[in-house]
Amino acid sequence: MSNLKDKKLHRTLAFAVINALKLIFNEGYYADKVVSKALKSDKRFGVRDRKFIAETIYEMVRWKRLYNEIAGTKEHYSAENLWKNFTVYVVLKGYDLPDWNQFIDVPVRRIKGKFDELSKIRVFAASIPDWLDKLGSKELGEKWETEINALNQKAKVILRVNTLKTTKEFLQKELFKEGIETVFLKNYPDALELVERKNVFMTDTFKKGFFEMQDASSQLVAAYLDVKPGMRVIDTCAGAGGKTLHLASLMQNKGQIIALDIHAHKLKELKKRAKRDGAHNIEMRPIESTKIIKKLKNSADRVLIDAPCSGLGVLKRNPDAKWKMQPAFIEEIKKVQADILQRYSSMVKKGGKLVYATCSILPSENEEQITKFLANNKTFKLVSQKSILASVSGYDGFFMALLEKIE
Repeated sequence: MSNLKDKKLHRTLAFAVINALKLIFNEGYYADKVVSKALKSDKRFGVRDRKFIAETIYEMVRWKRLYNEIAGTKEHYSAENLWKNFTVYVVLKGYDLPDWNQFIDVPVRRIKGKFDELSKIRVFAASIPDWLDKLGSKELGEKWETEINALNQKAKVILRVNTLKTTKEFLQKELFKEGIETVFLKNYPDALELVERKNVFMTDTFKKGFFEMQDASSQLVAAYLDVKPGMRVIDTCAGAGGKTLHLASLMQNKGQIIALDIHAHKLKELKKRAKRDGAHNIEMRPIESTKIIKKLKNSADRVLIDAPCSGLGVLKRNPDAKWKMQPAFIEEIKKVQADILQRYSSMVKKGGKLVYATCSILPSENEEQITKFLANNKTFKLVSQKSILASVSGYDGFFMALLEKIE
């Protein structure tokens, strides 16, 4: 199809983007699901076509408010308005405007002028809802602006080497043979960063279970739990198990990991991944009632609580969360966090440790939750805590606190 050289637009690709945006903005579909569907919609799409489609959709979701304001489309996403927003994107990215009906009389100078003007106003420059800007300012003060700018950058692709099956050095060589170049990351012992975004899931190395895709910040969580081979570890909000699998490799497959989650279908996905990764020490248990937690009281050497949260630390990879989230959700999730921390901490035995982690950057979901918990639970003490900001690390925003049960 097109090779997209010389900043030329291809009609089929433009329509693929517009159709995808209709689903995201009007039907409430998740951007990542829509992107993967769009990429499969035409077998003729080459590597560069796919790159254009994926990047353009994500960028238009990320900068939705800014483009709306420049185009004067407000919040109405008719086909005509989506083309107006797309026109803004195309002009700002420096593409040649083809002579299509959608591009008649494009006010190029006005678009660029409006962009310069709005770049001075944070809610437009960072393309965020007013309420989120107020909340970020309240909680992070002067750091907020730098942080939201960092979270508006594209996420890097990071792999976590599965040390149960291979080494970082060997994996790097094997990926290179498959045309994928990677670099090591200082201070992230199991991480490889892709030099250029590629579809790694089609590789032989992936099918053999040599790696998982996992952000660098997320890779710090399992290590923070200070696990040793032979321990009994409970991962309480395991989900599809990115951190569970990391725990299994840190424990060298020795000991026992109990993976809990309220969603049984996520644990099924973990089961598949564990098989591929050769992780044999994981037992999946869906939380169907409070009995599950009661049975495990005072039984674990280590407990991981990767708590549900606002997800504000991972906006790089989920830009549509800015538009889906509501202030009421954040208030609600904080109650859930406090409840989970209180109930799940009962599974730690004396002398055992617990990590509470979130992919949020808000102190009210992080440090403040720990302070409140410790005030009500004298049996625990804080060993250490760490807040990772995207603006400092270059990766996702994360928080982790390590607590020890002292009596």
